[in-house]
Amino acid sequence: MSDYKHPYRDALFVLNELVDFDKLCAEHGFADANLELVSAIFDEAGKLGSEVLAPLNRVGDTQGVSLTEKGVQETAGFAEAYHQFQESGWPSLTAPEAFGGQNLPNVVGTAVNEIWHSANLSFALCPMLTQGAIESILHHGSDALKEAYLSRLVSGEWTGTMNLTEPDAGSDLAAVKTRAVPNGDHYLITGQKIFITWGDHQMTDNIIHLVLARLPDAPFGVKGISLFIVPKFLPDGSRNDAQCVSLEHKLGIHGSPTCVMSFGDKGGAIGYLVGEAHKGLAYMFTMMNHARQGVGLQGLSIAERSYQQALQYAKDRLQGTNKDGSRYPIIKFPDIRRMLMVMKSATEAMRALALVSAAEIDRAHGSEGEAAQTHQNRVELLTPIVKGWLTELAQEITYLGTQIHGGMGFIEETGSAQHYRDARILTIYEGTTGIQALDLVGRKTLVNKGEHLASLLEEIGQTLSALEASGQFPVQAKALRASLADGQAARQLLLDKSAEDAALAGSISVNYMMLFGYLCGGWLMSQAALKAQALLEANSGDPAFLNAKLTTSRFYAEHLLTRTGSLLAVIQAGSASILALPEDQF
Repeated sequence: MSDYKHPYRDALFVLNELVDFDKLCAEHGFADANLELVSAIFDEAGKLGSEVLAPLNRVGDTQGVSLTEKGVQETAGFAEAYHQFQESGWPSLTAPEAFGGQNLPNVVGTAVNEIWHSANLSFALCPMLTQGAIESILHHGSDALKEAYLSRLVSGEWTGTMNLTEPDAGSDLAAVKTRAVPNGDHYLITGQKIFITWGDHQMTDNIIHLVLARLPDAPFGVKGISLFIVPKFLPDGSRNDAQCVSLEHKLGIHGSPTCVMSFGDKGGAIGYLVGEAHKGLAYMFTMMNHARQGVGLQGLSIAERSYQQALQYAKDRLQGTNKDGSRYPIIKFPDIRRMLMVMKSATEAMRALALVSAAEIDRAHGSEGEAAQTHQNRVELLTPIVKGWLTELAQEITYLGTQIHGGMGFIEETGSAQHYRDARILTIYEGTTGIQALDLVGRKTLVNKGEHLASLLEEIGQTLSALEASGQFPVQAKALRASLADGQAARQLLLDKSAEDAALAGSISVNYMMLFGYLCGGWLMSQAALKAQALLEANSGDPAFLNAKLTTSRFYAEHLLTRTGSLLAVIQAGSASILALPEDQF
């Protein structure tokens, strides 16, 4: 089904009431941006998403991509859609003006990217990877590399990729074997990379690969990895020694080519060193962190698409019978309402967290000194939660979308199953849920002794105080108080016991991350309730929308925020039973 509409009202509400968008723009270098402009941007993006990209979503799923003598051939219609996307200026939305960008805040790009990912996840992966390549070159490339590549990546004339994974080196990048040998003013790259999203296609004149490789004198491990730009076509127009040798056959995202890339089959692919030697992993993390929040956004996006389709089906599907023989739609059934409310309240919480986290990136970049570091600390703390919690919750929401369809949900022609399948990759690529969780318990909690998390919990406590002071939200206040206590207890347990139990952090990490995901969602939904109530009392805004926000906030508190209690119980169980069973008994 292609009837997708961007939930612009909710996005604008979050930007205005939770992000304080106009203040962010005024204080952090975006004086020309405001909510009126963003609303106009949403309108135009929504048209492209619903009228051009969404109709191609099913085509990409059923037809997929193919490998020909000329390389990867994208799904029919994708090239025309990409050219329209590029010519409308969408790739340049948040890029610096110096390289042809529009210099809009990152949070605007995040909100607009939800449109592309909801409309057509396979298509949207291509510009998302390009945005990550831009970030890496912008922050770490030499002036010469910036001059050679950034303007064309920013314009969308060229696209970018990220090449990390190898057949023998999945998440363990210390095992990377791809080699880079100095050869005059460049390097010769040899090796193979797998799982390379949009590694080849015919939509643009060039593709710029960012490749991790080792120099001959590289030390062992992750400290010996360097980053290289390896273009598909060289500056003189000749074909570089880099090509897709096979395509992966996947569960979902069939319209997105996942390539096995071979570098140097004919002597060596020409590459150019980014930054300093042996610091490539740090440089690539600039791209990966951008991508991790982007993948979290994909979780929201596919959840929203699944919700919209399930909602329409629930309104159209007649199943109940009245006493007079007339029939009524299944949306009147309480259990269908329950599932739809889980989907709606969860997606609203996910959107709030995605946009609030994206705004912290803008504040970090637009601040100086201690303020910049404070915002950067928050970015780093929230990134694994955004990536991990949003993508895990997307599994439940797309499951519910298929469940609401009943037997028709299991039939591919309905379209719901595609969202279910497409969502499945999101917990895996750009670092699995387990990797995000280890990052949260390790680098984001234990390394700084829980200081950054304590700051977040203190801020959540301020929202709780506002709820209790208002006296109008007893349900939300009770749930948030209990959940906040759960978060405080989980943090303290990790800090107190991880030193004496080496397996504890790894054993509790995923439940720890999920707990803080639900808590952050409850925090922001509580803020949303306070803001909605204030607007109602001021006779400002759409009363129907604002009252709906009050309802979804209460539902979230009752049905989703309460999950932190069971997660804490599992965390408190520790690692004993997880490690107790001998390996030969599995």
